[in-house]
Amino acid sequence: MTTRIDRRFAACQAEGRAAFVTFVTAGDPDIETSRAILAALPAAGADLIELGMPFTDPMADGAAVQAAGLRALKAGQTVSGILETVRLFRMADTDTPIVLMGYFNPIYIYGVDRFVRDALDAGVDGLIVVDLPAEEDQELCLPALRAGLNFIRLATPTTDDKRLPAVLANTSGFVYYVAVTGITGSTIADFGVVADSVARIKDHTTLPVAVGFGVKTEADARAVASGADGVVVGSAIVETVRLSLEDGRATARTVPAVTDLVARLAKGVRAGRARRMEQTST
Repeated sequence: MTTRIDRRFAACQAEGRAAFVTFVTAGDPDIETSRAILAALPAAGADLIELGMPFTDPMADGAAVQAAGLRALKAGQTVSGILETVRLFRMADTDTPIVLMGYFNPIYIYGVDRFVRDALDAGVDGLIVVDLPAEEDQELCLPALRAGLNFIRLATPTTDDKRLPAVLANTSGFVYYVAVTGITGSTIADFGVVADSVARIKDHTTLPVAVGFGVKTEADARAVASGADGVVVGSAIVETVRLSLEDGRATARTVPAVTDLVARLAKGVRAGRARRMEQTST
């Protein structure tokens, strides 16, 4: 079955460019503003959207995403509310893929079968659950795949060729390559090494490989886009949300600040097309 995620990556590939994947935290800084940000992302240049599910113990997240999650939880964000946000988004946009990204505990509490059913019904396309290794695929991955949701797995610089087949076994949609060892918001040290790592992963799979963790600027996006199928930006976007707030609350600047940044980053991703074509022709 061809999914929305498959179609979007194929469309970007047909244009000779990487896809731009944006991450925002559902409910940050409040549910209404979060929904306005989500609705504005495609027009600003996002090809796919990762929607973070806030959790009280986000072990893989850096300070910016942790703070965003706390703001969202304080604002009353719940799993049911996140699914309603996706449902509302789908009323106006039936094309942009939505991937829910988070941790297993809130899904387990909600109920796996119920969550998979409700997520599909709301218009969710895929899941990234950072604390479920391949050995636990029966918990969520396999039920999600059977229902028609993509299950996106993370690969890291420490995922060697021996481990990679297990990581990729039930992965679908795309592979998310975490370009640095550490938490979200860390900085990519060497884009050349990242490109080599992407090439190594692609020796094991036909899936697109998107690179994230450390892309902050238009130049970063352009560099990553020249050697990857997708560029993921999260911490820079949620930090932009924070900087737009006054006394922890959204202002008239919040949504425009996010869309302005996303537009600049999208420009960098699309500029990577020229660099990629230069590399191909040499």
